[in-house]
Amino acid sequence: MLKNDLALRNPLRLLGDQNQEILPKGGFGAVSARAGVGKTALMVQLSLETLLREKNVLHVSLSDPVNKVGLWYQEVFQNLSQQYNPQQVSRLWESILSHRFIMTFKVEGFSVPKLAERMTDLDTQNIFSPDMIVIDGFPFEADEAPSLKQLKSFAKANNLCVWFSVQTHRHEEPQPDGMPPQLTAIDDLFNVVIQLQPEGKNIHVRVIKGHTADSKMPELILDPATMLMVSKPE
Repeated sequence: MLKNDLALRNPLRLLGDQNQEILPKGGFGAVSARAGVGKTALMVQLSLETLLREKNVLHVSLSDPVNKVGLWYQEVFQNLSQQYNPQQVSRLWESILSHRFIMTFKVEGFSVPKLAERMTDLDTQNIFSPDMIVIDGFPFEADEAPSLKQLKSFAKANNLCVWFSVQTHRHEEPQPDGMPPQLTAIDDLFNVVIQLQPEGKNIHVRVIKGHTADSKMPELILDPATMLMVSKPE
């Protein structure tokens, strides 16, 4: 079955436990990198991995319109499934779309209460209820600790896990443990932190925080041609 085959081939499983859960319910995860390195591509892969398990994903974009986010999903999914039968791929794509909902905000108009209100509206009308939230473009440069703590409580109360993109900058030095400075004061809120680090032609995927951070696992990179996460060739 195509769905199972794609799930089994997905190297993101290496970041999770035996049940393939990378984040626990109520958990926070972060993908950090400089602009243009591949944060959105990796977060879309995280979403697709969840969608292939028939779990619902709410993608919240604070920077791109709905159609652009949708194109990201189409492109990444096509790269994941290009070697398979086109008719099977098309049917699978149509089946997972019902598990995804894209929501956009302007950065200055985003707040946790507004997000919760819109989610409640969707749930009340039986339109959509997520298992995972992806927030792309959250303003970590500002003092957002109170909002993040509020969102953490909301996630725990609703059995959600939440992924964030974190934009770092070339002139900033990470902490000795690799933690980006944007998360230094709030790293206790995060269960998993993944860093994308360009080195030559490769973009290395490193787990800075999480249960796989100290384990021996294959080296992972983002393929520069497809922006998919793959195991680095020996």
